[in-house]
Amino acid sequence: MQPLTFTLIQTHLHWEDKAANLAMLEQKINSINQVTEVIVLPEMFSTGFSMQPHLFAEDMQGETVQWMKRIAQQKKAIITGSVIIQEKDNFYNRLLWMLPNGSYGCYDKRHLFAYAGEDGHYTPGNKRLIASVKGWKINLQICYDLRFPVWARQQTPSLLEKPGDEVEYDVLLYVANWPERRNHAWQTLLTARAIENQCYVIGVNRVGADGNNIAHCGNSMVIDALGTVLYQKENEEAIFTIMLQKEALQEVRKKYPFLHDADHFNIINE
Repeated sequence: MQPLTFTLIQTHLHWEDKAANLAMLEQKINSINQVTEVIVLPEMFSTGFSMQPHLFAEDMQGETVQWMKRIAQQKKAIITGSVIIQEKDNFYNRLLWMLPNGSYGCYDKRHLFAYAGEDGHYTPGNKRLIASVKGWKINLQICYDLRFPVWARQQTPSLLEKPGDEVEYDVLLYVANWPERRNHAWQTLLTARAIENQCYVIGVNRVGADGNNIAHCGNSMVIDALGTVLYQKENEEAIFTIMLQKEALQEVRKKYPFLHDADHFNIINE
């Protein structure tokens, strides 16, 4: 029943300039004065949404991963965001969930954005990552995954591993480089995911133009299980900290037990 505090960092990114982005983000993180437990960065926060992984990828011992370990330890908070990772001959758009003790979880973006050629440069993931902290369960996803509701859908209570569990997760979190021209879809789909899964949804997007002159307006959001927007910021850099309450989720799920009536399904990876 403990609350959980998230800090969202909505920022411009220096195009394909890892050193500049890490220095800029470290400064922003160090400026956070409130107590926070999870700090959320955008998709590909060290490079921008680059289709040149052969130039910017690193392995799991690389500079950006080591930076995340150091910052998480210094700030005594979880750091999450996605980076370009190489394993053997494959490149991944990989979200890292970095704990202060140096342990981490990984989620490789499942739905690659073919419209921008992402599928031609990166390998899709095939496993979801649901992290646990302080009794909260957090489903971690990346940008284009937002358009595919089955991948985010709560399992029905009867299919959960632990008898008595009411839900598979409590927070659905997206890190993104979502273009301004499809801003309406971003806001609509984030709200839909919150309502249909009876969970909090957090979406962290970047601002500014990237190296392809594609504009991003941010609109990072926090939405509750009824679809009410708790936070939203458009067209400017922002650092925002919010405390989420577990009791509010439980009240909604108890009053409106819609998940018990949901269709049973299994995701089969091919």
